[in-house]
Amino acid sequence: MQHHRFAVDVDGTPEEVWALFWYRGPRPKGPGPGGVTIEILHPGDETGEGLIRHCTFRVPRYLLSGGVGHSWEWLTEVTPYESWKYDAVGKPLWSKAEGRTRLEPLGTGGTRIHFTETYLAFNPVLRALLEHRVHRFISRDNDTLISGAINDGLRRMRGRSA
Repeated sequence: MQHHRFAVDVDGTPEEVWALFWYRGPRPKGPGPGGVTIEILHPGDETGEGLIRHCTFRVPRYLLSGGVGHSWEWLTEVTPYESWKYDAVGKPLWSKAEGRTRLEPLGTGGTRIHFTETYLAFNPVLRALLEHRVHRFISRDNDTLISGAINDGLRRMRGRSA
């Protein structure tokens, strides 16, 4: 089992970051930073509890999937402006993941976003041979991609409301 933990600081309050993460309107078409796409399949309740999403992201080409991975994620334990949990199944290296996101106000109008994730390949042979390498590949640019995407999203959100 792989464990990954990191935090990024962004230029928005927890309420602004929350509004961005839980935005229910139209989303930009095509892949975002790092080739990531997120499609909301079910919005969940009014706070986002039960939200289901389908994500695509880069994976190593040696997995023979054209360099594209998929995950189906459902969000639970949603506490508005503070935190949420996700559980996921993914492929091509069939796996499960559990992650948590927590928003920490910095008092300067910024927010530190804490991410933790565990990742487990189902097949014990593939787990021994590939799990660590694949998860390291998937996670290696998370901090840069996520902080860039969130700061860009906050700028666009502020531009729409101005």
